[in-house]
Amino acid sequence: MAVRHACEQLRERLDTLLVDKNVPISWEDLIKQAYFARIDLCAHGFYATPGMFDVDFSQNRATCNYFTQGAAVTEVELDTLTGDWHLLRVDILMDVGKSLNPSIDIGQIEGAYMQGVGLFTMEELIWGDHTEHKWIKPGELITCGPDTYKIPSFSDVPIDLRVSLLSDSSNPRAIYSSKGIGEPPILLATSAFFALKQACMAYRQDQGFQDYFTLHSPATVERLRMACADEFTRRVCSNEHQTYQPRGSY
Repeated sequence: MAVRHACEQLRERLDTLLVDKNVPISWEDLIKQAYFARIDLCAHGFYATPGMFDVDFSQNRATCNYFTQGAAVTEVELDTLTGDWHLLRVDILMDVGKSLNPSIDIGQIEGAYMQGVGLFTMEELIWGDHTEHKWIKPGELITCGPDTYKIPSFSDVPIDLRVSLLSDSSNPRAIYSSKGIGEPPILLATSAFFALKQACMAYRQDQGFQDYFTLHSPATVERLRMACADEFTRRVCSNEHQTYQPRGSY
C-alpha cells in the first residue's frame, strides 16, 4: 500500500504532461518529457494499516491486511531400523488471494515448506552445558550454521509435490486482492513431523506399545529411531527405551 501511495504521487506529476490524453505516447517518451520538464520522478510513500493495534476479537476482524491460510497433507516412508525417511508425496493448498504471479507464489510455497521440513525434522540446536555437552562452553550454541547442522538437500524434496492456489479468494484490503506469502507455508511442514510421528506410532503398536509417547522437534534420525521402541532400543536403554529422547547428534 505504501508503494501504491508513491505510485499515485508519480502518476499525478506525469499527468500534468498529458495535455491531450487521447494522443498515445510511449512510456519512454513520457519519462523523457518529464526529465526535460524537471519533474521529480522520486516519491516517498507511507501507509499506516488502519486498526492495527485496535484488536476486537468480538468482531472477528483481522488486524492485518495480508492474513492468509493453507493446508497440507504429507505422506512419509520411515525406515524403523535406522530412523531414515523420505517424503513420498505432499499436497498443499494455499490461500494467496488473487495471485499476481502464480509461478512465483508456488515457488515461495515450495521453498517455505522445505525450509519448514528442515526446521521440524533436522535443524537441532545444541547448547553447551555441564552434563551432556561438556566439551562446549556452557551457554554457547555450537550448531549455529549449515556447517554444524543438517539442512534439507535436493534428495529431501518430496518425490511428488503438488501445490494448488485457492481460487476465487479476494482481498479488498490489499493491492490487487493479494495476500502475504513466503513465510506462512513454513508451518505446513508440521504435517511432515506429525506424519513421521504417526509412522513411529504404527511401528510401536506392532511391537505391543499402545501408550502415548513424546517426540520432540526436530524429529532427527536419532530421535525417530529411538521412538521406534523394540528389542534393539531395549538393549541400549533398558527400562527407558520407550521414552528415551536423544539430545544432540553433532
